[in-house]
Amino acid sequence: MPRKKTKSRFHTSGNKISFISLGCPRNLVDSEVMLGILLKAGYEPSEIPEEADYLIINTCGFLQSARDESLAAIQETIEIKKETTKVIVTGCMVQRHSDEITKQFPKVDYLLGSGDVNGILKAVQSTEKGAEITSAKSYLEAGEVPRQLSTPQHYAYLKIAEGCRKRCSYCIIPEIKGPLRSKSVEQVLKEFRVLLDQGVKEVILIAQDLGDWGKDLGFRRSEGLAHLLREILNEKTDFWLRLLYLYPDEMSEELIQIIKNDKRICPYVDMPIQHVNDDLLRSMSRTTSKEDIIRMITIMRKEIPDMTIRTSLIVGFPGETEEQFEELEQFLKEFQLDNVGIFKYSREPGSRAAELPNQISEENKERRYQQLMKVQQEIVEKNNQRMVGKKLEAFVEGYHPESSLLMSARHRGQCPEVDGQIIINDGRKVQAFGKKYLVEITDVAGYDLIGRVIKSLEKSSPLAQVPKA
Repeated sequence: MPRKKTKSRFHTSGNKISFISLGCPRNLVDSEVMLGILLKAGYEPSEIPEEADYLIINTCGFLQSARDESLAAIQETIEIKKETTKVIVTGCMVQRHSDEITKQFPKVDYLLGSGDVNGILKAVQSTEKGAEITSAKSYLEAGEVPRQLSTPQHYAYLKIAEGCRKRCSYCIIPEIKGPLRSKSVEQVLKEFRVLLDQGVKEVILIAQDLGDWGKDLGFRRSEGLAHLLREILNEKTDFWLRLLYLYPDEMSEELIQIIKNDKRICPYVDMPIQHVNDDLLRSMSRTTSKEDIIRMITIMRKEIPDMTIRTSLIVGFPGETEEQFEELEQFLKEFQLDNVGIFKYSREPGSRAAELPNQISEENKERRYQQLMKVQQEIVEKNNQRMVGKKLEAFVEGYHPESSLLMSARHRGQCPEVDGQIIINDGRKVQAFGKKYLVEITDVAGYDLIGRVIKSLEKSSPLAQVPKA
Protein backbone atom coordinates (compact mmCIF):
# COMPACT_ATOMS: atom_id res chain seq x y z
CA MET A 1 0.00 0.00 0.00
CA PRO A 2 1.20 3.58 -0.63
CA ARG A 3 2.40 5.43 2.42
CA LYS A 4 0.27 8.21 3.90
CA LYS A 5 1.37 11.78 3.34
CA THR A 6 2.53 13.97 6.18
CA LYS A 7 1.07 17.46 6.65
CA SER A 8 3.89 19.75 5.51
CA ARG A 9 3.04 22.24 2.75
CA PHE A 10 5.45 23.99 0.40
CA HIS A 11 5.32 25.98 -2.80
CA THR A 12 7.48 26.15 -5.96
CA SER A 13 7.05 28.74 -8.67
CA GLY A 14 9.23 27.38 -11.51
CA ASN A 15 9.09 24.30 -13.71
CA LYS A 16 12.74 23.36 -14.26
CA ILE A 17 13.66 19.73 -13.52
CA SER A 18 17.01 18.02 -13.08
CA PHE A 19 17.76 14.30 -12.72
CA ILE A 20 20.54 12.36 -11.03
CA SER A 21 20.42 8.71 -12.14
CA LEU A 22 22.55 6.24 -10.20
CA GLY A 23 23.24 2.54 -10.65
CA CYS A 24 22.66 0.33 -13.66
CA PRO A 25 21.37 1.12 -17.18
CA ARG A 26 17.95 -0.26 -16.18
CA ASN A 27 17.74 2.58 -13.67
CA LEU A 28 18.73 5.01 -16.41
CA VAL A 29 15.84 3.81 -18.58
CA ASP A 30 13.45 4.44 -15.67
CA SER A 31 14.90 7.95 -15.30
CA GLU A 32 14.37 8.55 -19.02
CA VAL A 33 10.73 7.47 -18.70
CA MET A 34 10.18 9.84 -15.76
CA LEU A 35 11.88 12.63 -17.72
CA GLY A 36 9.63 11.93 -20.69
CA ILE A 37 6.49 12.07 -18.54
CA LEU A 38 7.50 15.42 -17.07
CA LEU A 39 8.53 16.96 -20.40
CA LYS A 40 5.19 15.95 -21.89
CA ALA A 41 3.48 17.71 -18.98
CA GLY A 42 5.31 20.93 -19.80
CA TYR A 43 8.30 20.86 -17.45
CA GLU A 44 11.68 21.99 -18.72
CA PRO A 45 15.01 20.17 -18.27
CA SER A 46 17.88 21.95 -16.55
CA GLU A 47 21.49 20.83 -16.79
CA ILE A 48 22.37 23.00 -13.79
CA PRO A 49 21.02 21.40 -10.59
CA GLU A 50 21.43 24.64 -8.64
CA GLU A 51 18.88 26.29 -10.94
CA ALA A 52 16.32 23.47 -10.92
CA ASP A 53 12.95 23.78 -9.20
CA TYR A 54 12.63 20.00 -8.91
CA LEU A 55 15.56 17.66 -8.26
CA ILE A 56 14.90 13.95 -8.78
CA ILE A 57 17.43 11.38 -7.56
CA ASN A 58 16.99 7.82 -8.85
CA THR A 59 18.88 5.67 -6.35
CA CYS A 60 20.52 2.24 -6.42
CA GLY A 61 20.28 -0.10 -3.43
CA PHE A 62 22.03 -3.22 -4.72
CA LEU A 63 25.16 -3.06 -2.53
CA GLN A 64 26.21 -1.08 0.52
CA SER A 65 28.61 0.91 -1.66
CA ALA A 66 25.71 1.82 -3.97
CA ARG A 67 23.57 2.88 -1.01
CA ASP A 68 26.42 5.01 0.31
CA GLU A 69 26.69 6.67 -3.09
CA SER A 70 22.94 7.31 -3.11
CA LEU A 71 23.01 8.87 0.36
CA ALA A 72 25.96 11.05 -0.64
CA ALA A 73 24.06 12.23 -3.73
CA ILE A 74 21.02 13.15 -1.63
CA GLN A 75 23.23 15.04 0.82
CA GLU A 76 24.96 16.98 -1.96
CA THR A 77 21.65 17.77 -3.63
CA ILE A 78 20.17 19.19 -0.44
CA GLU A 79 23.28 21.32 0.08
CA ILE A 80 23.24 22.92 -3.39
CA LYS A 81 19.52 23.32 -4.02
CA LYS A 82 17.57 26.55 -3.94
CA GLU A 83 15.46 27.10 -0.83
CA THR A 84 12.24 26.55 -2.78
CA THR A 85 13.45 23.52 -4.73
CA LYS A 86 11.57 20.27 -4.21
CA VAL A 87 13.67 17.11 -3.74
CA ILE A 88 12.21 13.78 -4.87
CA VAL A 89 14.02 10.50 -4.21
CA THR A 90 13.06 7.34 -6.08
CA GLY A 91 14.55 3.98 -7.08
CA CYS A 92 15.75 0.75 -5.50
CA MET A 93 17.04 2.22 -2.25
CA VAL A 94 13.67 3.85 -1.57
CA GLN A 95 11.95 0.49 -2.02
CA ARG A 96 13.88 -1.15 0.84
CA HIS A 97 15.42 1.66 2.88
CA SER A 98 12.90 4.51 2.85
CA ASP A 99 12.98 4.84 6.65
CA GLU A 100 16.74 5.39 6.57
CA ILE A 101 16.36 8.10 3.93
CA THR A 102 13.55 9.84 5.82
CA LYS A 103 15.45 9.74 9.10
CA GLN A 104 18.72 11.01 7.65
CA PHE A 105 17.20 13.56 5.28
CA PRO A 106 13.99 15.12 6.63
CA LYS A 107 14.27 17.79 3.90
CA VAL A 108 13.45 15.24 1.20
CA ASP A 109 9.98 16.19 -0.01
CA TYR A 110 8.74 13.03 -1.69
CA LEU A 111 9.67 9.34 -1.92
CA LEU A 112 8.73 7.22 -4.91
CA GLY A 113 9.14 3.44 -5.03
CA SER A 114 11.15 1.69 -7.73
CA GLY A 115 7.98 0.27 -9.29
CA ASP A 116 6.07 3.55 -9.13
CA VAL A 117 7.85 5.39 -11.94
CA ASN A 118 4.60 6.57 -13.53
CA GLY A 119 3.80 8.40 -10.28
CA ILE A 120 6.52 11.00 -10.93
CA LEU A 121 4.08 13.68 -12.14
CA LYS A 122 1.99 13.25 -9.01
CA ALA A 123 5.15 13.49 -6.88
CA VAL A 124 6.22 16.71 -8.60
CA GLN A 125 2.80 18.33 -8.45
CA SER A 126 2.00 17.36 -4.86
CA THR A 127 1.72 20.39 -2.56
CA GLU A 128 2.54 18.29 0.50
CA LYS A 129 5.38 16.08 1.57
CA GLY A 130 4.60 12.46 0.93
CA ALA A 131 5.47 9.06 -0.45
CA GLU A 132 4.20 6.48 -2.87
CA ILE A 133 5.85 3.14 -2.27
CA THR A 134 3.59 0.36 -3.48
CA SER A 135 4.23 -3.38 -3.65
CA ALA A 136 5.34 -2.99 -7.29
CA LYS A 137 9.13 -3.46 -7.13
CA SER A 138 10.07 -2.81 -10.76
CA TYR A 139 8.73 -0.93 -13.72
CA LEU A 140 8.31 -1.85 -17.38
CA GLU A 141 7.15 1.06 -19.50
CA ALA A 142 4.18 0.54 -21.79
CA GLY A 143 4.28 1.51 -25.44
CA GLU A 144 2.38 4.77 -25.00
CA VAL A 145 4.44 6.04 -22.05
CA PRO A 146 6.83 8.79 -23.23
CA ARG A 147 10.57 8.38 -22.83
CA GLN A 148 13.20 11.05 -23.31
CA LEU A 149 16.64 9.64 -24.11
CA SER A 150 19.49 11.04 -22.03
CA THR A 151 22.26 9.14 -23.80
CA PRO A 152 24.02 10.56 -26.89
CA GLN A 153 21.72 10.33 -29.90
CA HIS A 154 23.56 7.44 -31.55
CA TYR A 155 23.03 4.84 -28.79
CA ALA A 156 20.32 3.88 -26.32
CA TYR A 157 19.38 1.12 -23.90
CA LEU A 158 16.34 -1.09 -24.45
CA LYS A 159 15.10 -2.84 -21.32
CA ILE A 160 13.40 -6.09 -22.32
CA ALA A 161 12.69 -7.49 -18.85
CA GLU A 162 12.74 -6.61 -15.17
CA GLY A 163 13.08 -8.62 -11.99
CA CYS A 164 14.99 -11.86 -11.56
CA ARG A 165 14.11 -15.54 -11.34
CA LYS A 166 17.55 -16.63 -10.09
CA ARG A 167 18.32 -17.04 -6.42
CA CYS A 168 22.05 -16.42 -6.07
CA SER A 169 22.86 -16.57 -2.37
CA TYR A 170 24.82 -13.29 -2.29
CA CYS A 171 22.21 -11.22 -4.14
CA ILE A 172 19.08 -9.35 -3.03
CA ILE A 173 17.97 -8.26 -6.52
CA PRO A 174 14.90 -10.58 -6.47
CA GLU A 175 13.86 -8.92 -3.21
CA ILE A 176 14.46 -5.42 -4.59
CA LYS A 177 13.12 -5.87 -8.11
CA GLY A 178 10.69 -8.76 -7.71
CA PRO A 179 10.15 -11.78 -9.99
CA LEU A 180 10.98 -11.90 -13.69
CA ARG A 181 8.64 -9.92 -15.96
CA SER A 182 9.33 -9.90 -19.70
CA LYS A 183 8.04 -7.52 -22.31
CA SER A 184 6.22 -9.14 -25.19
CA VAL A 185 7.96 -9.57 -28.55
CA GLU A 186 5.58 -6.99 -30.00
CA GLN A 187 6.42 -4.44 -27.31
CA VAL A 188 10.19 -4.93 -27.71
CA LEU A 189 9.95 -4.57 -31.49
CA LYS A 190 7.80 -1.45 -31.15
CA GLU A 191 10.33 0.23 -28.85
CA PHE A 192 13.22 -0.93 -31.02
CA ARG A 193 11.69 0.69 -34.11
CA VAL A 194 10.97 3.89 -32.20
CA LEU A 195 14.64 4.10 -31.21
CA LEU A 196 15.78 3.58 -34.81
CA ASP A 197 13.31 6.24 -35.99
CA GLN A 198 14.85 8.65 -33.46
CA GLY A 199 18.26 8.19 -35.06
CA VAL A 200 19.70 5.62 -32.63
CA LYS A 201 22.34 3.46 -34.32
CA GLU A 202 23.41 1.22 -31.43
CA VAL A 203 20.74 -0.47 -29.32
CA ILE A 204 21.91 -2.13 -26.12
CA LEU A 205 19.58 -4.85 -24.84
CA ILE A 206 19.45 -4.99 -21.04
CA ALA A 207 17.80 -7.10 -18.35
CA GLN A 208 18.96 -8.70 -15.14
CA ASP A 209 19.70 -11.73 -17.34
CA LEU A 210 18.88 -11.53 -21.04
CA GLY A 211 18.85 -15.32 -21.23
CA ASP A 212 15.84 -15.47 -18.93
CA TRP A 213 13.75 -13.30 -21.22
CA GLY A 214 10.45 -14.97 -22.07
CA LYS A 215 10.56 -17.74 -19.47
CA ASP A 216 7.53 -16.15 -17.82
CA LEU A 217 5.88 -16.11 -21.26
CA GLY A 218 6.29 -19.83 -21.87
CA PHE A 219 9.71 -20.06 -23.52
CA ARG A 220 12.24 -22.62 -22.30
CA ARG A 221 15.91 -21.93 -21.58
CA SER A 222 17.51 -19.39 -23.93
CA GLU A 223 15.20 -20.27 -26.85
CA GLY A 224 13.19 -17.18 -25.93
CA LEU A 225 16.11 -14.81 -26.42
CA ALA A 226 17.05 -16.60 -29.65
CA HIS A 227 13.51 -16.08 -30.93
CA LEU A 228 13.53 -12.41 -29.91
CA LEU A 229 16.88 -11.75 -31.59
CA ARG A 230 15.67 -13.31 -34.84
CA GLU A 231 12.61 -11.05 -34.78
CA ILE A 232 14.77 -7.97 -34.20
CA LEU A 233 17.15 -8.99 -36.97
CA ASN A 234 14.25 -9.16 -39.42
CA GLU A 235 14.52 -5.38 -39.50
CA LYS A 236 16.36 -4.54 -42.72
CA THR A 237 18.11 -1.38 -41.56
CA ASP A 238 21.74 -1.06 -40.41
CA PHE A 239 22.44 -0.90 -36.67
CA TRP A 240 24.61 -2.26 -33.89
CA LEU A 241 22.93 -4.58 -31.39
CA ARG A 242 24.74 -5.19 -28.11
CA LEU A 243 23.90 -7.81 -25.45
CA LEU A 244 24.43 -6.94 -21.79
CA TYR A 245 24.21 -9.48 -18.96
CA LEU A 246 23.92 -12.99 -20.37
CA TYR A 247 24.78 -15.59 -17.74
CA PRO A 248 26.87 -18.64 -18.72
CA ASP A 249 24.08 -21.12 -17.95
CA GLU A 250 21.87 -19.27 -20.46
CA MET A 251 24.51 -18.88 -23.18
CA SER A 252 23.93 -21.52 -25.85
CA GLU A 253 25.46 -22.65 -29.10
CA GLU A 254 22.29 -21.46 -30.84
CA LEU A 255 22.83 -17.93 -29.53
CA ILE A 256 26.48 -18.04 -30.56
CA GLN A 257 25.47 -18.93 -34.12
CA ILE A 258 22.98 -16.05 -34.22
CA ILE A 259 25.71 -13.62 -33.14
CA LYS A 260 28.15 -15.15 -35.61
CA ASN A 261 25.81 -15.00 -38.59
CA ASP A 262 24.68 -11.38 -38.40
CA LYS A 263 27.35 -8.68 -38.24
CA ARG A 264 24.83 -6.23 -36.81
CA ILE A 265 25.13 -8.01 -33.47
CA CYS A 266 28.32 -6.80 -31.83
CA PRO A 267 30.71 -9.71 -31.11
CA TYR A 268 30.49 -8.79 -27.44
CA VAL A 269 28.95 -10.46 -24.44
CA ASP A 270 28.80 -9.45 -20.79
CA MET A 271 28.72 -12.86 -19.10
CA PRO A 272 28.96 -12.67 -15.28
CA ILE A 273 30.63 -15.80 -13.91
CA GLN A 274 31.54 -14.57 -10.37
CA HIS A 275 33.95 -17.47 -9.67
CA VAL A 276 35.25 -20.73 -11.12
CA ASN A 277 35.68 -22.92 -8.07
CA ASP A 278 32.86 -25.48 -8.11
CA ASP A 279 32.39 -25.54 -4.32
CA LEU A 280 32.04 -21.77 -4.21
CA LEU A 281 29.74 -21.74 -7.24
CA ARG A 282 27.45 -24.17 -5.41
CA SER A 283 27.61 -22.03 -2.27
CA MET A 284 26.68 -19.03 -4.41
CA SER A 285 23.72 -21.05 -5.76
CA ARG A 286 25.00 -20.59 -9.31
CA THR A 287 23.63 -23.16 -11.75
CA THR A 288 26.87 -23.62 -13.63
CA SER A 289 30.30 -25.17 -13.14
CA LYS A 290 33.91 -24.39 -14.01
CA GLU A 291 33.74 -26.96 -16.81
CA ASP A 292 30.61 -25.30 -18.24
CA ILE A 293 32.23 -21.86 -18.13
CA ILE A 294 35.42 -23.01 -19.84
CA ARG A 295 33.45 -24.92 -22.47
CA MET A 296 31.33 -21.88 -23.34
CA ILE A 297 34.32 -19.53 -23.54
CA THR A 298 36.14 -22.03 -25.75
CA ILE A 299 33.19 -22.40 -28.14
CA MET A 300 32.67 -18.63 -28.38
CA ARG A 301 36.29 -17.98 -29.22
CA LYS A 302 36.40 -20.78 -31.77
CA GLU A 303 33.22 -19.68 -33.55
CA ILE A 304 33.76 -15.92 -33.21
CA PRO A 305 37.51 -15.21 -32.98
CA ASP A 306 37.02 -11.47 -32.43
CA MET A 307 34.49 -11.98 -29.63
CA THR A 308 34.97 -9.61 -26.69
CA ILE A 309 34.09 -11.25 -23.37
CA ARG A 310 33.33 -9.14 -20.34
CA THR A 311 32.65 -10.68 -16.93
CA SER A 312 32.36 -9.90 -13.24
CA LEU A 313 34.13 -11.73 -10.42
CA ILE A 314 33.66 -11.77 -6.65
CA VAL A 315 36.58 -12.10 -4.24
CA GLY A 316 36.19 -12.77 -0.55
CA PHE A 317 32.97 -14.78 -0.70
CA PRO A 318 32.34 -16.57 2.62
CA GLY A 319 34.60 -19.59 2.94
CA GLU A 320 36.85 -18.69 0.00
CA THR A 321 40.23 -20.25 0.78
CA GLU A 322 43.58 -19.10 -0.52
CA GLU A 323 43.65 -22.14 -2.78
CA GLN A 324 40.25 -21.27 -4.24
CA PHE A 325 41.32 -17.68 -4.80
CA GLU A 326 44.49 -18.87 -6.52
CA GLU A 327 42.33 -21.09 -8.74
CA LEU A 328 40.39 -18.00 -9.82
CA GLU A 329 43.61 -16.07 -10.41
CA GLN A 330 45.05 -18.89 -12.50
CA PHE A 331 41.85 -19.08 -14.56
CA LEU A 332 42.11 -15.37 -15.33
CA LYS A 333 45.75 -15.73 -16.40
CA GLU A 334 44.95 -18.69 -18.61
CA PHE A 335 41.81 -17.46 -20.36
CA GLN A 336 42.75 -13.78 -20.68
CA LEU A 337 39.24 -12.32 -20.61
CA ASP A 338 38.99 -8.92 -22.26
CA ASN A 339 37.19 -6.90 -19.57
CA VAL A 340 36.67 -7.90 -15.95
CA GLY A 341 34.81 -6.12 -13.20
CA ILE A 342 36.14 -7.30 -9.84
CA PHE A 343 34.03 -6.86 -6.72
CA LYS A 344 34.74 -7.45 -3.06
CA TYR A 345 31.97 -9.56 -1.54
CA SER A 346 29.38 -7.37 0.18
CA ARG A 347 27.54 -8.94 3.11
CA GLU A 348 24.00 -7.88 2.26
CA PRO A 349 21.35 -8.22 5.01
CA GLY A 350 18.58 -10.51 3.82
CA SER A 351 20.80 -12.59 1.54
CA ARG A 352 21.49 -16.22 2.41
CA ALA A 353 25.25 -15.71 2.06
CA ALA A 354 25.16 -13.12 4.85
CA GLU A 355 24.48 -15.96 7.30
CA LEU A 356 27.18 -18.29 6.02
CA PRO A 357 30.10 -19.17 8.32
CA ASN A 358 33.74 -18.28 7.60
CA GLN A 359 33.16 -14.69 6.53
CA ILE A 360 36.33 -13.21 5.05
CA SER A 361 37.97 -10.20 6.68
CA GLU A 362 37.93 -6.86 4.88
CA GLU A 363 41.73 -6.91 4.85
CA ASN A 364 41.81 -10.21 2.96
CA LYS A 365 39.11 -9.05 0.56
CA GLU A 366 41.11 -5.92 -0.23
CA ARG A 367 44.34 -7.89 -0.72
CA ARG A 368 42.70 -10.36 -3.08
CA TYR A 369 40.96 -7.54 -4.93
CA GLN A 370 44.19 -5.64 -5.51
CA GLN A 371 46.02 -8.81 -6.53
CA LEU A 372 43.39 -9.76 -9.10
CA MET A 373 43.13 -6.20 -10.40
CA LYS A 374 46.87 -6.19 -11.07
CA VAL A 375 46.59 -9.44 -13.01
CA GLN A 376 43.70 -8.12 -15.09
CA GLN A 377 45.44 -4.81 -15.82
CA GLU A 378 48.39 -6.70 -17.28
CA ILE A 379 46.02 -8.81 -19.39
CA VAL A 380 44.18 -5.76 -20.73
CA GLU A 381 47.42 -4.00 -21.67
CA LYS A 382 48.69 -7.13 -23.44
CA ASN A 383 45.38 -7.63 -25.27
CA ASN A 384 45.34 -3.96 -26.26
CA GLN A 385 48.84 -4.21 -27.72
CA ARG A 386 47.48 -6.82 -30.13
CA MET A 387 45.06 -4.22 -31.46
CA VAL A 388 47.82 -1.88 -32.66
CA GLY A 389 47.79 -1.66 -36.44
CA LYS A 390 44.19 -2.86 -36.81
CA LYS A 391 41.59 -0.79 -38.63
CA LEU A 392 38.21 -0.79 -36.87
CA GLU A 393 34.75 0.56 -37.44
CA ALA A 394 33.98 2.93 -34.57
CA PHE A 395 31.62 5.65 -33.44
CA VAL A 396 33.39 8.94 -32.75
CA GLU A 397 31.39 10.23 -29.80
CA GLY A 398 32.78 13.62 -28.87
CA TYR A 399 35.72 15.51 -27.46
CA HIS A 400 37.82 13.73 -24.86
CA PRO A 401 36.91 14.93 -21.34
CA GLU A 402 40.56 15.84 -20.61
CA SER A 403 41.31 17.84 -23.76
CA SER A 404 39.48 19.37 -26.72
CA LEU A 405 42.52 18.45 -28.81
CA LEU A 406 41.50 14.79 -28.50
CA MET A 407 38.31 12.89 -29.29
CA SER A 408 36.68 9.74 -27.89
CA ALA A 409 35.48 6.77 -29.92
CA ARG A 410 34.26 3.19 -29.39
CA HIS A 411 34.52 0.06 -31.52
CA ARG A 412 32.21 -2.96 -31.38
CA GLY A 413 34.12 -4.50 -28.48
CA GLN A 414 33.65 -1.49 -26.22
CA CYS A 415 30.44 -0.84 -24.32
CA PRO A 416 29.57 2.70 -23.19
CA GLU A 417 30.41 3.66 -19.60
CA VAL A 418 31.98 0.35 -18.52
CA ASP A 419 34.82 -0.40 -20.97
CA GLY A 420 37.83 1.44 -22.29
CA GLN A 421 37.65 3.70 -25.33
CA ILE A 422 39.67 4.82 -28.33
CA ILE A 423 41.43 8.14 -27.82
CA ILE A 424 41.49 9.88 -31.20
CA ASN A 425 44.60 12.06 -31.58
CA ASP A 426 44.03 12.78 -35.26
CA GLY A 427 40.40 13.64 -35.96
CA ARG A 428 40.82 15.96 -38.91
CA LYS A 429 38.49 13.82 -41.01
CA VAL A 430 35.70 13.81 -38.41
CA GLN A 431 32.69 15.61 -39.86
CA ALA A 432 30.26 15.08 -36.98
CA PHE A 433 29.99 13.22 -33.70
CA GLY A 434 27.85 10.12 -33.31
CA LYS A 435 28.90 8.87 -36.77
CA LYS A 436 30.85 5.78 -37.87
CA TYR A 437 34.45 6.11 -39.02
CA LEU A 438 37.27 3.77 -39.94
CA VAL A 439 39.88 4.16 -37.21
CA GLU A 440 43.44 2.84 -37.23
CA ILE A 441 44.80 1.86 -33.81
CA THR A 442 48.28 3.33 -33.38
CA ASP A 443 49.09 2.91 -29.68
CA VAL A 444 47.86 1.93 -26.21
CA ALA A 445 47.21 4.02 -23.09
CA GLY A 446 46.41 1.64 -20.22
CA TYR A 447 42.83 0.45 -20.61
CA ASP A 448 42.34 2.69 -23.66
CA LEU A 449 43.46 2.50 -27.27
CA ILE A 450 44.89 5.39 -29.28
CA GLY A 451 43.95 5.85 -32.92
CA ARG A 452 43.51 8.12 -35.91
CA VAL A 453 40.50 8.52 -38.14
CA ILE A 454 41.11 7.29 -41.68
CA LYS A 455 37.75 8.01 -43.30
CA SER A 456 34.03 8.34 -42.75
CA LEU A 457 31.86 5.23 -43.16
CA GLU A 458 28.63 7.18 -43.62
CA LYS A 459 27.14 9.44 -46.23
CA SER A 460 28.27 12.96 -45.46
CA SER A 461 25.84 15.81 -45.00
CA PRO A 462 26.71 19.34 -46.13
CA LEU A 463 25.30 20.56 -42.80
CA ALA A 464 27.25 18.11 -40.64
CA GLN A 465 30.02 19.66 -38.61
CA VAL A 466 31.91 19.02 -35.43
CA PRO A 467 30.67 21.32 -32.65
CA LYS A 468 33.12 23.68 -31.03
CA ALA A 469 34.71 22.41 -27.83
